[in-house]
Amino acid sequence: MPHRPTALLCCAVLLAAAGCTTVSASADRAPGPAGRTLDAAGLRAAAVTDADLGAGWRVTVATPGPTAAAPRAVRELADVPACQPVLDTFAPAGGRSGPLAETDLSAVRAGRPRETVNAGLLAFGPGRAEEVRSALDLLLPRCAAFRSTSAAGPARAAGKGPAAKPVSVLHRLRRADAAVPEGVDAMTSFTLTDESGGSPLSRRAVVARVGTALAVFLTVGTAADPAPDPDERLVRTQAVRLRAAQH
Repeated sequence: MPHRPTALLCCAVLLAAAGCTTVSASADRAPGPAGRTLDAAGLRAAAVTDADLGAGWRVTVATPGPTAAAPRAVRELADVPACQPVLDTFAPAGGRSGPLAETDLSAVRAGRPRETVNAGLLAFGPGRAEEVRSALDLLLPRCAAFRSTSAAGPARAAGKGPAAKPVSVLHRLRRADAAVPEGVDAMTSFTLTDESGGSPLSRRAVVARVGTALAVFLTVGTAADPAPDPDERLVRTQAVRLRAAQH
């Protein structure tokens, strides 16, 4: 999967462990039943399907293995360390700690490739999913503007030329409050825009808690054609399936 959310959630867990969880939800409703913790098989079974979404939809599901190596990619490093989890939302995961289980998926609708949604379903122990989501929520007002540089990528083979120079990018972060879809207990969403660099991007993230699980939905656009909101039907339907799987 091109965008995996584990790195974000692992960093947020560290913040939660430090006690930074007393923050109002970006958007929430009366909590539903706590539900049971899902394992990898349970998450995979709970993933939304083509049939759930209707004609024209194609869903691809992939469950990372426990020993799967993270993709070798250039990582963006924030100049403000506290803002690193925001960038890591959109980057390949660097480890397998954090959630107890994870399933990744992508969903695309025929004729609408720019609206492709990459998503991750992550299972936690009782109470932990909300701690993680709240910790992320706390970061947003602190990171309205920050810069990043690209870390060194994979070492080049001898004789292949020098490694690319790091690029500094200015980021603008904006919270995107919205009504919580039916079936979702709490939700945090934001847009991250790159305002410098060779290929300006607009990136959108929605982190939704359903009982003991988190569903993270990601879309990508450009500065001129911003990343769209993840399809609400997809978010709502995925929430229903996660809720049912926990009971």
